[in-house]
Amino acid sequence: MDLLNSIMSKMDKPPVMTDQEKEKRKKAKEMAKKMEEKHKKATHEFRNKIEKVIEAFVEDSQAHNHTFAPMEKVQRSIVHDVAETAGLVTYSFGEEDVDRHLVIWKKDFQPNEDELTCRRAGQVWDPETYYQQKQEAEQHALKEEIEARKRQKQKVVPKGNYHAKYEHIIGNDTMALQRTELKKSYGMVSSDQKKDRRTVEDIQAELRAKKRMKLDTQSEDSSK
Repeated sequence: MDLLNSIMSKMDKPPVMTDQEKEKRKKAKEMAKKMEEKHKKATHEFRNKIEKVIEAFVEDSQAHNHTFAPMEKVQRSIVHDVAETAGLVTYSFGEEDVDRHLVIWKKDFQPNEDELTCRRAGQVWDPETYYQQKQEAEQHALKEEIEARKRQKQKVVPKGNYHAKYEHIIGNDTMALQRTELKKSYGMVSSDQKKDRRTVEDIQAELRAKKRMKLDTQSEDSSK
């Protein structure tokens, strides 16, 4: 036991705070408490303010939505909580620490995807202007697609137009017929036309007919 007491006595004891340090720590605690109370008070006042704004919005039958000014995340969470309690629809838009803000809607007039897309793009929602621009953009895109298809179709030569494409090389049937008729009128016959296109049977039949004709002629002469 004496050994333990001896060891403990030799260990470093915590430094003793001076009166000045004690006073400084006391003031720091008091300041932190005051700041906390101030924050709670500001939060309470802000919540009361938002509740009044939302209450007036709900009672206004002509109002469909309400846009709040940009605010910090903590404040937005308060607005969202109050609006949700009142049965409203809320969305946040804009860039954090720049222009992030909340918009609330009554459930009967909550936004569609087109409005949300417009607001997320940082644009002011105007249904007439938005849908007009959207229609113009769709028409422009359709026109571009049609033009692209036409250009693609022109690159591909259909099988039916093969003869027309190479007409200057293989010739034209009508032109060939005209040239043939012209040659005939001048007594010109092509080598193909000069060829004997009769079959062997045709030639033999023709020879037999000529032979019978000759025999008949001779028979008539002898009978005279």
